[in-house]
Amino acid sequence: MTLAQKIDLSTTTDITPEGSDYETVRRVIEMLTLDYQAQPSLETLAARLGLSPSQLQKTFTRWAGLSPKGFLQAVTLDHAKRLLGREGMPLLETSIELGLSGPGRLHDLFVTHEAMSPGEWKAKGAGLTIRYGFHPSPFGQALVMATERGLAGLAFADPGGEAACFDDMAKRWPQAHYVADQAATAPYASRIFDPQKWSGEQPLRVVLIGTDFQVRVWESLLEIPLGKAVTYSDIAARIGQPTASRAVGAAVGRNPISFVVPCHRALGKSGALTGYHWGLTRKRAMLGWEAGKICG
Repeated sequence: MTLAQKIDLSTTTDITPEGSDYETVRRVIEMLTLDYQAQPSLETLAARLGLSPSQLQKTFTRWAGLSPKGFLQAVTLDHAKRLLGREGMPLLETSIELGLSGPGRLHDLFVTHEAMSPGEWKAKGAGLTIRYGFHPSPFGQALVMATERGLAGLAFADPGGEAACFDDMAKRWPQAHYVADQAATAPYASRIFDPQKWSGEQPLRVVLIGTDFQVRVWESLLEIPLGKAVTYSDIAARIGQPTASRAVGAAVGRNPISFVVPCHRALGKSGALTGYHWGLTRKRAMLGWEAGKICG
């Protein structure tokens, strides 16, 4: 029996107005990805989903602040290349210099973080109590995990995948004590997915649980502002290990606090989305959703 089979995986009531829209968005993204060259029209997409064009238009506008066409433009390779920029200076430096002082950062989720000690990491969670709960989010069911020191985990699941999602996260800290406590995790979910609650005056507290190398990579990810992107090689250079792009990619893939630690903003050199632990469809959704927040 898995850990997930032993514990409560029920979800709370919907805390985000657009939470129920993600299934429609997910299906549209998958259709656009599979049929990208054909550029299916709004009418074609709506017919495949059994919706009217106006219903589909309203769903996307409500969810991301963008039309389906605008969303498609926000997740294209050309847009990814624009996110990466071509200013001639190291891209992460560009992101930090322009983003922290520019309008992009005004839309961002402010985070303050600390890292657990190497000894605590090696203990695999022993002596650590992690409270968890599933909550609806703009990107499907979100598994929120928190310790007394702050947010420690954020993962995502499609319907029916909650148990596997929990197992995936729990295996990272197998000796920890897990407590189902949606009342404790609901405030985190509410703040993370509601841009109206993103405030530099009250930053979200997170705790990074990983190896020293992983934590350095995750800290670099935290420096990427909304509306910007970097490559794995940029991150490797930033942490002083320019030949470690592959190891950086592995560390990015092990990021336990998805979206908050924005590993979805790490792209391949060409601007390709490459991989994402919780699925490329969700990565596209996150980038498009963020584009809508900036445009809005």
